[in-house]
Amino acid sequence: MGEETGSARVLVTDLDGTLLAGDGRDRRRLRDVLNRHPDITVVFATGRSLVSVQALLRDDPLVPSPRWIIADVGASVIDAIGMVHLEDLQRKLRAGWPGAHRVRVALRQFPQLVYQEGVPQEGRCSFYLNPRGLSDELKAAVKALGCSWSYASGRYFDVLPARASKGRALRLLGRRLGWPRQAVLVAGDSLNDLSLFCQGTNAVVVADAEPALVAGVPASKRVHHSALDGAAAVLEGMERLGWLVRRSVVVGYHRPPVRWLDDGWRPPSSPNGILPTLRAALTDLRLDAVWAAACIGEAPPPAEPVTAVDGLPLSLLPLRAEQWAGYFHRVCKETLWPALMSQPGLIRDRPAHWADYEEVNAAFARHIGSLAARGGTVWLHDYNLWLVPALLRAQRPDLTVGLFHHTPFPRPDVFSRIPAAGQLLDSLACLDWAGFHTADCADNFRRLLASRCTPTPRVGVHPLGIDRRAVADLARTRPQPRQGKDGSQLVLSVERLDYAKAPVHKVRALDALLASSPRLRGHVRYRLVCPPPEAGIRAYDSTRSELENAINRINHRWGTHGWEPVDYVPSNLDFPEVVDHYLAADVFWVTSLADGMNLTAQEYVVACHAMNRPGVLVLSRHAGVARHLGTAALLTDPLRPRDLVDTLRAALAMTVRERAAHITRLDGLLDTPSPDEWARTVIAAIRGARASPQGGSDQRRIR
Repeated sequence: MGEETGSARVLVTDLDGTLLAGDGRDRRRLRDVLNRHPDITVVFATGRSLVSVQALLRDDPLVPSPRWIIADVGASVIDAIGMVHLEDLQRKLRAGWPGAHRVRVALRQFPQLVYQEGVPQEGRCSFYLNPRGLSDELKAAVKALGCSWSYASGRYFDVLPARASKGRALRLLGRRLGWPRQAVLVAGDSLNDLSLFCQGTNAVVVADAEPALVAGVPASKRVHHSALDGAAAVLEGMERLGWLVRRSVVVGYHRPPVRWLDDGWRPPSSPNGILPTLRAALTDLRLDAVWAAACIGEAPPPAEPVTAVDGLPLSLLPLRAEQWAGYFHRVCKETLWPALMSQPGLIRDRPAHWADYEEVNAAFARHIGSLAARGGTVWLHDYNLWLVPALLRAQRPDLTVGLFHHTPFPRPDVFSRIPAAGQLLDSLACLDWAGFHTADCADNFRRLLASRCTPTPRVGVHPLGIDRRAVADLARTRPQPRQGKDGSQLVLSVERLDYAKAPVHKVRALDALLASSPRLRGHVRYRLVCPPPEAGIRAYDSTRSELENAINRINHRWGTHGWEPVDYVPSNLDFPEVVDHYLAADVFWVTSLADGMNLTAQEYVVACHAMNRPGVLVLSRHAGVARHLGTAALLTDPLRPRDLVDTLRAALAMTVRERAAHITRLDGLLDTPSPDEWARTVIAAIRGARASPQGGSDQRRIR
């Protein structure tokens, strides 16, 4: 038994109401954590018998394997490796025990006692008892038998040997194995756990514990009264003692940076965007980071954290499919997204699903808190986790929490149209730092929080760029497109299906252009690469219907044999294919009603410049990158139909020389940092937020 001594860490936990209680995800996480930490010795301290514990281990896959079992409310001690009773310890615990038969006979005078028929028990005698029946006469009768008693959960009355209790059994076992008291953590919820809390060890009282236990075990430096239930409280107790491997940086995003495909994790094909950007940053071991993301049943969640792909630390939070649908498909996309896109008329109140949003955010907060080292940094992303800051502030006030918005941030008057605006605002005010792509969005955030009396978060402006080298190198490996001999031109858009991208506006503008400029018929084709949204999202159904109808109309109206004005590609393409389209396009058309940075515009410019390909960028004034490129791009306003037509016409009229100069100038203006540098800069800004006066800024501008 030498392996049990020395620096061992020992978890002694009750079962019912403690280890077995709480959310199934927390129970699974606790099991996985204990499986990953074999140096933590697990001891069950339960009122159950050995037979009952064995059945539990056989039938419940979420129960971790114990090394030792204290059973029968402390009357039995078992070596769980061979399920062998430690007879010498039990003789000490059961000394003077008169036997269950004598106890039952002596207590027949108390009709309020109902013997627990069919409940396996050793070295004790167990009854059901109403609280009103716990009389002084009954206590005296038990004492006269030379026994002790335990009453728990307002129902269970156990007559025990005078020297038996969970606490004494632990003390005897600990002495034998050489466990220092400071190396032991006990966890419980009922009054028959009280003796465990009297051993001078570290301890955690779980939420919803019996009031008598709470009163009998006041909080102290070694005793923590948790606000969490069951398994989550046990995890919290271990975390507070520093038993678990935790990271100095936790990134929280609703999606993982890899996807499960053909029984394996696959990274995204594009080097750009938030997923590959953070993935590249997190593989830097010096960062000591882990990515917390949701797992929605597409693959069994592995024990966490795991190394999923190329050294990436990934910790997955399992969510039910119906819970994800309410959270993401309904609330995120139908209630919050329209506000972010400054389309308040499209906001839909989804009270039936708001609970899903709250539950998922609460689960993320618990999950992130379990992964973060004390005094660590949490980097949240986007509106999907807007409630997490307040929850983390309550659960883990030691953490520094930042949130970066990759989407636009609306004006205060639009934000206030969100049904739960007040609740969201209270949470955002708990941030230490908030980041944005543009100064306009940062200013909207500041003005939103300006009415609050509490100090406001620091604000940073950090525009995200692309991996220019990766795009340029890929472009140089692709086959070069053939030049049309008839002067025909290709206009390209690459965007997901979303009303905020204004796809219908573009098709209508092209229709108006062909009507007013007959010479362009047969010589201009618009290719729209437009992948559909995730299955289950209904927020874009009407946009899809309008778009398909508009495409059918324009192709029917103007199409001829061998030519149609719109080439619609409603599917996801691998990034090399996207680059092929960039290189083939004469004009790249971005018409967002609202946007973050818009990385596709940057990719188009870099790909064309790498191959000395002339091109034209027609860019919405409402895209974040327009704040940086300015009039070097052909700026357009999708809210003005005539402007869309005129700007596209101007782009198509530019000469090859003008287009070459245009691309060169745009490429020179793209001086955003590399994605991994950007990520390190943001993390540094979050870490520094608490060291600086709140309400300030750490803006970085590009010319």
